[in-house]
Amino acid sequence: MDFATMRDTCARQEALLRFDSFDSQTAWALGSSMVEELKRRDLKVCVAIWSLTGYVLFQYAAAGTTVNNQNWMQRKYNSVCLMERSSLASKAIAAISGEGVEQCGLDPREYVFCGGGFPIRLKTGELVAVALASGLPDVLDHGFLVDCLSAHLGVEAPAIPLEEN
Repeated sequence: MDFATMRDTCARQEALLRFDSFDSQTAWALGSSMVEELKRRDLKVCVAIWSLTGYVLFQYAAAGTTVNNQNWMQRKYNSVCLMERSSLASKAIAAISGEGVEQCGLDPREYVFCGGGFPIRLKTGELVAVALASGLPDVLDHGFLVDCLSAHLGVEAPAIPLEEN
């Protein structure tokens, strides 16, 4: 898949996967379903839902993950909050423009442009939280989040084909 297609697919996913409302109860329900899906697929992944203020609404670390997965989630979270789009969309846009983290004036210890951070928006467009995953290759982290959000919302979103990117 080319990066323009990846960018456009991410934009379609982000437009479709929106909530009527979102609060700590919603975060718990979504997070719990993410954990059930991790267990069903037997994945060693950390997942989290953090509010825009950085407040941890939900977090789970599967056996076999490390604190480094949490470090990756922090960098993905920072990127989603700053760019207001999924971290995979930021990767695609950076690949197209040639402007990665450092070219944007950002510290790569604090930001990363790779899949695994997805904006949680209301249908009004307001960004309210970030869903995070770390432990798989970045496109798979992103795909896992999209699958879980799609199932939770009952909305079919297009998938990123699993090819070399």
